[in-house]
Amino acid sequence: MAAVDIDVPFDTETKIGNAEAMERQADAFKEQGNLFYSQRAYSEAFSCYTQAIDACPKNASYYGNRAATLMMLCRFREALEDSQQAVRLDDCFMKGHLREGKCHLSLGNAMAAIRCFRKVLEMEPSNREAQQENKTAETLLEFERMAGFGFEKRDFRKVVFCMDRALSVASACHRFKILKAECLALMGRYPEAQSVASDILRMDSTNADALYVRGLCLYYEDCIDKAVQFFVQALRMAPDHEKARLACRNAKVLKAKKEEGNQAFKSSSYEAAYQLYTEALTVDPDNIKTNAKLYCNRATAGVKLNKRHEAIDDCSSAIKLDESYIKAYLRRAQCYMDTEQYEEAVRDYEKVYQTEKTSDHKQLLKAAQMELKKSKRKDYYKVLGVGKSATEDEIKKAYRKRALMHHPDRHSAATPEVQKEEEKKFKEVGEAFTVLSDPKKKIRYDNGHDLDDDGGFDARDFDANNIFRAFFGGQGGGFSFDSSPDSAPGNFFFQFG
Repeated sequence: MAAVDIDVPFDTETKIGNAEAMERQADAFKEQGNLFYSQRAYSEAFSCYTQAIDACPKNASYYGNRAATLMMLCRFREALEDSQQAVRLDDCFMKGHLREGKCHLSLGNAMAAIRCFRKVLEMEPSNREAQQENKTAETLLEFERMAGFGFEKRDFRKVVFCMDRALSVASACHRFKILKAECLALMGRYPEAQSVASDILRMDSTNADALYVRGLCLYYEDCIDKAVQFFVQALRMAPDHEKARLACRNAKVLKAKKEEGNQAFKSSSYEAAYQLYTEALTVDPDNIKTNAKLYCNRATAGVKLNKRHEAIDDCSSAIKLDESYIKAYLRRAQCYMDTEQYEEAVRDYEKVYQTEKTSDHKQLLKAAQMELKKSKRKDYYKVLGVGKSATEDEIKKAYRKRALMHHPDRHSAATPEVQKEEEKKFKEVGEAFTVLSDPKKKIRYDNGHDLDDDGGFDARDFDANNIFRAFFGGQGGGFSFDSSPDSAPGNFFFQFG
């Protein structure tokens, strides 16, 4: 049978020829791309693979190669698109499924990654790379679960730990980075949190989560006006962003309450100020810096209301929130001074002076140290029952009363223990009168000097009876004790001539 020649129309031959030429050209681009890839010139390789795809857009391997290059360039979202296109063109393309899984893994989509790796294992159960990557994806899922549990329990340190481990696998996952940054902010590590959020915003300025975290850092650093701007911007990008909405509301309420309290304080409405600061403290327990200031402000109002012990507690709460808060230390130290807790005052002033070595702080420390030294001596004013501003006459009257009250003869019928105690008190009354009735000794005593430094007074050799006799002798008469039979034992009284 004779052969039959079939004439092919010219336009069909041309198309076939053009297609073959395009395939040859695409393959040449691919080979050039492979060479660049082996030399780690990934940008050049990307360009070659793109030209290969343009020449022959139905070839799965070209998309697979470009996906691998994009992964090396850390452009995982684009790499994911190319990997998905590759397996759409050829569902049996194992490298395409592997690369798609790896992209999902880098982007933090563990479940999607697992589906891809299991697809490979269905085709090739012994594929060791797919087995290993599948285990990695399952580990990532576990870190996600642990982080979620930690966040619910407010164990932010644990969340950061889990996210660091997760990001070692899912390096391009913005979701993990945002969660880490949020927890860093809640832990007070604001510079680190801001750095993470800023890195994301440089890549995606419309990322609502990153805008929220950036605002959160400013909010917790008591830059409330700037924080509100970021929260508002986040809500523009994502109107249903509940965290940004709540933070924005808290920021506005907190600012308003604090300003109202400050205004009430300036108007001398201390009760109102105290109440407003108390209300402000309930707005957001996580806002450490602002709450520290609110505690300190409430302490100031408390001092005005003569609530010094409550003021000390508030200053302590402020310091617990912010250990570097100098104003809280100063305010607490003054309250300690007012309540004669001098050791505590010295401790606070030492902390302040170590932090800020100013002449004012040095003077405050010296004054507290002097009061502490004075407090360790006998308080002669308390012994006589007079104030530190008592006049000469008041001191004399006080001595007369206390000396008669504690004179040993008055307690001669008491038990030996009582007699010993009253004798001790009688001697202290005499010491107190000797010092406070002598202008020079009183000045030295008030200034915290040791009275025996100049040899003018030695309590060990002091005889209270001499002072007693001299005092009452100087009152215009002697004294005697009379105990009548009708009197109860020990109820003696003085008779003055």
